[in-house]
Amino acid sequence: MAKRSLKEKLAILSDAAKYDASCASSGSTRRDSRDGKGLGSNEGSGICHAYAPDGRCISLLKILMTNFCIYDCAYCINRVSSNVQRARFSVEEVVSLTIEFYRRNYIEGLFLSSGIIRSPDATMADMVRIARKLREEENFRGYIHLKTIPDAAPELIDEAGRLADRLSINVELPTDASVRQHAPEKSPDQIRRAMADVRLRRQAAKERSHTGKRPPRFAPAGQSTQVIVGADGANDATILGQSTRLYGSYGLKRVYYSAFSPIPDASARLPLVSPPLQREHRLYQADWLLRFYDFQLDEITGVAPNGNLDLEVDPKLAWALANRAQFPVDVNRASREMLLRVPGFGVKTVNRILGTRRHRRLRYDDLLRIGASMKKAQPFVTAQGWTPGALTDRADLRARFTPPPEQLSLF
Repeated sequence: MAKRSLKEKLAILSDAAKYDASCASSGSTRRDSRDGKGLGSNEGSGICHAYAPDGRCISLLKILMTNFCIYDCAYCINRVSSNVQRARFSVEEVVSLTIEFYRRNYIEGLFLSSGIIRSPDATMADMVRIARKLREEENFRGYIHLKTIPDAAPELIDEAGRLADRLSINVELPTDASVRQHAPEKSPDQIRRAMADVRLRRQAAKERSHTGKRPPRFAPAGQSTQVIVGADGANDATILGQSTRLYGSYGLKRVYYSAFSPIPDASARLPLVSPPLQREHRLYQADWLLRFYDFQLDEITGVAPNGNLDLEVDPKLAWALANRAQFPVDVNRASREMLLRVPGFGVKTVNRILGTRRHRRLRYDDLLRIGASMKKAQPFVTAQGWTPGALTDRADLRARFTPPPEQLSLF
C-alpha cells in the first residue's frame, strides 16, 4: 500500500469517525473560504462540536487511530471485509495533530476511537500511550474522550480512565440477539462487564482514605455508550428499555442514538434504507423525559400500539394528547410533577413558575416572559385570566401540532 501523507490520513480517519455519535456535531450547511470570499471554515477535517450540559460548545479533534479492523461487524463500514480506503496514524502523529490543532485554537480536546488491529490489548495499549504522551510529556490539560475496547485487559482500561476525562464503551445494538447476529466476534456479556468495571473504578476514585486523601481521579466526566437504531427490528420501546437498564446499572452519563446508515456491500440481513432521522430525534427527546421529567418507560412507549414513538409530535405532546383527562392544569396550583408533564414547559420554565408563584399569581403573559412555549402549552393549562375552554377536548387538537399535508410528486 502506498504511503499516505498526514493530510490524507486525516481526511480518511476523520471521515471514518463520523459514524460515532458520541460527540456528533450539530447540523449546519457547509461553509469555507477557499473561494477567496470570507474567512474561516466550519468543516475542518476531524473537528466536531460537542455540547456541555451548560450549553457550551466544545470543539474536539474527532478521529480514528486506524480504520483497519480484524472484526467483521456487518453494520460497520470499517469491518475487515469492507472495501474502503485504509489508513493508520502512529502514536506520535495523533499527539502531534492534537497539540498543533490546540495551539492554533482550533480545538479544546480530543475524541479518539479506533478499529481493532492485531488484538484488543495492542490497540488499547496504543490509545493509552497517546493519552499518556499528551498528559505527561506535552502537559496537555484539554479534554480527552477515549473509546474503550471492552475486551482489553483491565489494567489498560484502568490507565485509560486515569488519563482521560471520559470513557465510552458501545453496546452497538439494542439486544444481545442482534449483537450476536451482526457482530459475532463481540460479546454482550463482556461489554457489560467492562462497563460495570468502569463504574466500580469511578466509585472507588470518589472514596477518601482514612487519612482523608483522595485516590487518583478516574474518568471524571463519566462513561457513555452508543446504540445503533434501525439496523435490526427492535422497536423504540426495546431501545429505550435497554437505555433505562444501562443508566440504572452502570451510571452512564449519556446514551447516544445513531440512525443506521446503509453501507456498501452490506449484508442481506441489514435494511436497504436508513430509518427516518426524526426517529433518532424522538429517541433523544424520550431519553430526556425518562431522565429529567419523571416519566416512566411504559407511559412514553405505550402511546402507540407498536411500541414506536410518534414521528409527527414529540413524546411529551403525544402523551398529553393521549391523556387529556389530566388537563388542563392550573399553573398557580399544580404540583411540580404535573407541570413537568405540560407540553412546552421545560425544567427551567417549571422552576421559574414555582419561584414566581410564591409571590403572586401567574397570568398568560407571565408564562410567555419566563420562557414557556405557549403555542404548545395553550390547550393544557389555565392561568389567571386564561382558560383553554373546549380547546383541550377538540377532535382536531392533534392537527394543530402536526405538519400540514404535503402533495407528493410522481416524478
